[in-house]
Amino acid sequence: MSAGIRPADDDLQSLQSLVPSQDLATNAGRFDRGRASRQHGGGRQHLCKGPPFGGRRQKKTAQDQAIGVSRGGRPTKIHLATDLLGRPIAIHLTPGQHSDIRSVEALLAKIGACKRFIADRAYDAEALRRKLCDSGTKPVIPGKKNRCIKIRHDKEAYKQRWRVEAAIGRLKDFRRVATRYDKLARTFRDTVALAAIYMFWL
Repeated sequence: MSAGIRPADDDLQSLQSLVPSQDLATNAGRFDRGRASRQHGGGRQHLCKGPPFGGRRQKKTAQDQAIGVSRGGRPTKIHLATDLLGRPIAIHLTPGQHSDIRSVEALLAKIGACKRFIADRAYDAEALRRKLCDSGTKPVIPGKKNRCIKIRHDKEAYKQRWRVEAAIGRLKDFRRVATRYDKLARTFRDTVALAAIYMFWL
């Protein structure tokens, strides 16, 4: 026999089972595969199909990612608060079908106390007006046309609301903001923030 060839049974070891035999015998025929897999961790991948051990990741929905559902597509609404110079100071995202009044709590929490809160008719709500007055902020919000009790507002101060519309228009000059290339809401919010910093603060 040549030196380069060895017998087939030379230095070979017997194969060892990856799963103890008692695991397979104990769990055979069980319906509760999940409980069996937790009790016999070594045979997890052989007992049933499924993800490995560990906390299961919750699936993100369109609601979580601020993606709406409408006839025009899957829009995202950017809610913006600006200072007197029209520079964005707070950004909040919601799905496109959400009303503006549902985002006001998040915006107020970000901007803090202010002298006046100027907004359009979509923010006309008695609860919001009371909250603003209690915090020392003057609401400059015109009443809705279907109101039973008419609301008077400071028309001269309300003329400054164009700054918010202008800020949103400038942000949408960025194609990445206008078309939302980012899937995750937090990533898109960061994109809007970077665009605002570049356009208004640098």
